[in-house]
Amino acid sequence: MIELSPSQIAGLKLAKNGDLYPQSPTKWTHKDATVTFAKTDRWKERPLKIKFVTNKTIEDLSGPGLLERRHLDDDAAKDVYGITMAGKMWLLKNK
Repeated sequence: MIELSPSQIAGLKLAKNGDLYPQSPTKWTHKDATVTFAKTDRWKERPLKIKFVTNKTIEDLSGPGLLERRHLDDDAAKDVYGITMAGKMWLLKNK
């Protein structure tokens, strides 16, 4: 059984929603992530923050096989990461 920290669990859930692309030198998020606005706000729309994970979280989740590189021919720093079946099973069992 693999024990994950809360930030690693959040990163795994983010990867479940779609592949992770490099955005800045240390942050990874969805390909065209933009600031969105809350639809249920009563008085005005408030911007929602873009969720991201760091390089360390990507490395920690890739080690046990919960995330994998999609294109092995590309540079690892610019490659896309996606969730594996093991990562999906871990989320089903634990969170």
